[in-house]
Amino acid sequence: MQAIGSTMDVAHRLAAAGTTSGTMILADQQTSGRGRGGKVWESQPGQGIWLTLIERPRDERAIEVLSIRVGLAAAKALDRFAEEPIRLKWPNDLYTGGKKLAGILVEARWREGQPEWVAIGIGVNIVAPAEVETAIGLEPGTSRLEVVEELTALVRNAMRSTGSLTDAELAEFRTRDMALGHMCIEPANGEVRGITERGELVVALADSVVKVRSGSLMLATEWTA
Repeated sequence: MQAIGSTMDVAHRLAAAGTTSGTMILADQQTSGRGRGGKVWESQPGQGIWLTLIERPRDERAIEVLSIRVGLAAAKALDRFAEEPIRLKWPNDLYTGGKKLAGILVEARWREGQPEWVAIGIGVNIVAPAEVETAIGLEPGTSRLEVVEELTALVRNAMRSTGSLTDAELAEFRTRDMALGHMCIEPANGEVRGITERGELVVALADSVVKVRSGSLMLATEWTA
């Protein structure tokens, strides 16, 4: 597709109409892209990759860690196109060089207590938007087609995983975790200690340790690579 409102909205419409698992919606431009918390944004033609995959998983444990698992797969895929290694920010952002490169949005739809489909939205800056100082793009000359091929292959492979995060996945997240050991003020006020096998953020408070399942992570000071 050329310009559409949101690949996520198209994905949900197609999934509700019965489209098969593995369907991908890819746009050159979004006029009303959606992020976590209802944030709406616009992407310009040729500057990035804006796609949504439709999957129909049945494993609820796998669904609850899907944004983490997809983030790990996306980081592996994008490493070779970036000047510095990809880092992860819980629960769904990818950074490199201290700036945001990509974001992930996972939305599940349920029927009678069972998951019916999941829409996995991924947005990647090929060229950083000039008006956003905190954004970064991939290396100059990067082929969007190559990125899409690498990205979708690894994400679809990750979708075949079942259950909670494995020890290997937790170890890899730890090596990429940009917030580990840093102080945060949201979703709790304390020191970031990593994540659990269920994808919960672990924060050490003054007198206890909490595990947070939802919300956004805001660090007390600006993170640098």
